[in-house]
Amino acid sequence: MTETVGQEVLVATASQVQLRTDAVQAFIMHHVMDSSTLKLPHLAVKLPWFISLHGIMVLLAALVLIVVLGLVGRRKGSGLTRFGHLLEFFVVFIRDKISIPYLGEKDGLIMTPLFCSLFCFILTMNLLGLIPAFYTASANVSVTGALALVTLAFMLVGAMVRNGVGPFFKGFMPHGVPWPVLIILVPIEILGQFIKAFALTIRLFANMLAGHIVLFFMLGLIVIFGATASPFLLMALFIYILEFFIAFLQAYIFTLLSAVFIGQRFHPEH
Repeated sequence: MTETVGQEVLVATASQVQLRTDAVQAFIMHHVMDSSTLKLPHLAVKLPWFISLHGIMVLLAALVLIVVLGLVGRRKGSGLTRFGHLLEFFVVFIRDKISIPYLGEKDGLIMTPLFCSLFCFILTMNLLGLIPAFYTASANVSVTGALALVTLAFMLVGAMVRNGVGPFFKGFMPHGVPWPVLIILVPIEILGQFIKAFALTIRLFANMLAGHIVLFFMLGLIVIFGATASPFLLMALFIYILEFFIAFLQAYIFTLLSAVFIGQRFHPEH
């Protein structure tokens, strides 16, 4: 009799664990994958077909940037506000450490607004994703792909406008290479431009997605196993802090690689 009761308790416990596991898995998938359904406590809101959760986060990130930069950019008397000086620090850093070193003085100054926009926009999406109940748009391959397309457009169209169509394609032909080798080398070089854009897409998408999955997994263990898994709370806190720094790091890396790739096409002789 005692053994039968014990088996029933084990079966009930296993069933509860399985239910909690399924619930945690559904929660994780809902928050890391794009969806057209907004789930609220005891309520699910179906969004229009042309709007998704990550789309809303992209628009929210743009709105936050407009509002914050509008407030930060205000002048206080004859100078900038404290936040204005902080923003100026980031702009000067991107101009002097990213844009000018890889594109030169003239092109670097022209392209600085683009790299500042990329950095601030990606950083805002990354930080919004760290707010509980919010979603990380930069963990969506469509969003990162769209950002990479902007970089690719400057690598191809921008380089053609700057250097001309003839010099642009001539930049794929290294000096001193026999023409039979060029038949193979030139298509590979052209294909490499698209591979670079693809690498930008996957790098940002994979890093942000993986970090959030790990964080949700650690918190999910506490939901599944209760107080027994409480040590994972400290680990989840550590990962959350790490995600904060990764938000800045990934925005910086995407901006830096964009400057490197665009600079290679603007100045193929180097």
